[in-house]
Amino acid sequence: MMKSIDASGMDFSELNRQLREAEGGAEISACLGQRFIGAGMGKRKIRIHGVPGNALGAYLNGAEIEVFGNAQDAVGDTMNAGTILIHGSIGDTAGYAMRGGRIYVRGNAGYRTGIHMKAYREHLPVIVIGGKAGSFLGEYQAGGVIVVLGLHTDGGPIVSNFPCTGMHGGKLFLRSRCEDVLFPKQVTARPASPEDMEELRGYLKEYCELLSMDLNAVLDAPFTLVTPDSANPYRQMYVAN
Repeated sequence: MMKSIDASGMDFSELNRQLREAEGGAEISACLGQRFIGAGMGKRKIRIHGVPGNALGAYLNGAEIEVFGNAQDAVGDTMNAGTILIHGSIGDTAGYAMRGGRIYVRGNAGYRTGIHMKAYREHLPVIVIGGKAGSFLGEYQAGGVIVVLGLHTDGGPIVSNFPCTGMHGGKLFLRSRCEDVLFPKQVTARPASPEDMEELRGYLKEYCELLSMDLNAVLDAPFTLVTPDSANPYRQMYVAN
């Protein structure tokens, strides 16, 4: 049974203390900027009404977090496993150094989503943004998958300036032909192939189910796949010869 927590006027440390004691999970009401909610937590469900503060789900280790609203910066910082579902938009640096699990966002994302994101053995982190993303998307990305759907851009660019700067691993899918996006020379941006689209379907299936969206309708659009260019790598910039 989930515990009910009224976070009105509650300090973030007290809120997290109560969460740690709620082994079956908790439903938080009146959340207003409390930081580190769910940090490092394992198997439990956390439902949040309001706006959680920075580092929601940092170092998450298997918990399921659902936010019925927006969230601030550093969502899923260095998370290992679990799911973070945001029904609104998020701030900057979501998924910083993320190494496993899923971050699903219905709305938009700020700057530096997926910076230093990486994959390890069976762990494949995935970030799906329903709207648009800010500058430096996938900066220094080393692994994992980022998907930006651009469903709420009103015809504007799906991503802002300097995407994939320093990218040296992983994949980025953009639901656009990206004719107005300037990529760095060290990545390859090409139309997604049928094989790529089948792979993408796997990443979007849970996202669409959780947000009651039509998967086939979402996929019925041109997608661009961005990957590091192995013929023009960044590795010489970061690895001693």
